Amino acid sequence: MSDTVKLYDMRDDETRRRVFWLLKRLTSYSLWQRKRDAWESFSTAYENAVKTWPKSQPEQMDADKLPRIFETLSLYNRGLDELRKGHRFVWRSGEPLQVAMDNSGTIMSFLYPHPDYWERGAQLAPYPDKVEALQRLLLAGKYEGDYAPIEVPFVPHAIARHSSPGSLLNPEAYKYQFYELPYPVFPDVLPAVPAGADIIISSGQRVPVDGIWEPVKIEREKVLGIVPVGVKSIENNGCFNYLVVDTKAPNIIGGWNEAASKAERTGTHWRLLWEDTRYKNGTSPDESEYFLESKQTIQDAPREAAIDDLEVRTGDVCPVTGTWEAKDFENHRIEASKGKVMPDVLASAPGSGERRVHWVTWRLVRRA
Repeated sequence: MSDTVKLYDMRDDETRRRVFWLLKRLTSYSLWQRKRDAWESFSTAYENAVKTWPKSQPEQMDADKLPRIFETLSLYNRGLDELRKGHRFVWRSGEPLQVAMDNSGTIMSFLYPHPDYWERGAQLAPYPDKVEALQRLLLAGKYEGDYAPIEVPFVPHAIARHSSPGSLLNPEAYKYQFYELPYPVFPDVLPAVPAGADIIISSGQRVPVDGIWEPVKIEREKVLGIVPVGVKSIENNGCFNYLVVDTKAPNIIGGWNEAASKAERTGTHWRLLWEDTRYKNGTSPDESEYFLESKQTIQDAPREAAIDDLEVRTGDVCPVTGTWEAKDFENHRIEASKGKVMPDVLASAPGSGERRVHWVTWRLVRRA
């Protein structure tokens, strides 16, 4: 067994607490609202790119993607309206948030299919700056493990979303070839994992309630060592997963088939650990703990007094809400919100007077 597997043992209390907390975070209204808001920022920036990027510029955005981009924003809106009421069917196949996730993945895979940078849905090289700015807006709404609540169709080749805790806890899982997703900041004190309810189902059976479920092995008492008559012991059989009501409980990875050189899919029992009843009574719990900032991030944040030091380029993500001024361009000030992409400037070119799009440096003039 590798050190990585040993490090993330589902029998370890700290590992169990972290996985449990992460699954609650990944299925929270707050996180999905942030995904939706990030998509809106990307949609606006993409539409602006289609409308304003000069045709002489080698990088171009495909206008044919706009219908799907704005359809996805509409799906996020519909899904969040239901999730706010505690309705989690929105994560099932064909429902708003599941389709939104598939659409957003397709847009990201085909964002810039230029042969120098892309092949068969895979990015091959760092994108040009202006395309990378759009990519960063897409990534602002991406969280490692955000497919956690999405329905897994019960077909032979499919398995549970999370087969091992390392898929959620290992920092290497957050690193990709051309980008890295932020690793979550855990609270200093994590709540204990519930002991588990009496509700136990098997792979392929309908899930009776929304919530976090644990795959388990069940050993039964036997009469004369032959006939199972009752539960003798229950032990962990893998990583917790979030399952949505009326979906079918998934299979898990059993062992490695040496002859076929592949992992075997196998059924298991699933025990309910925690029923998700959030938002059903119309209340919104405090979910601020899901978005803590690391002490290092806080220390590295721009000094409040050092306004003159804050400068960003067109295409960068705005670090501070406030009034920004384009350097070297008179009377070009904007109000920009933190997290939005900084725009370019349409202004007359020196000499010819022709109005052109300029990439500029923005300087913070006043904080909001």
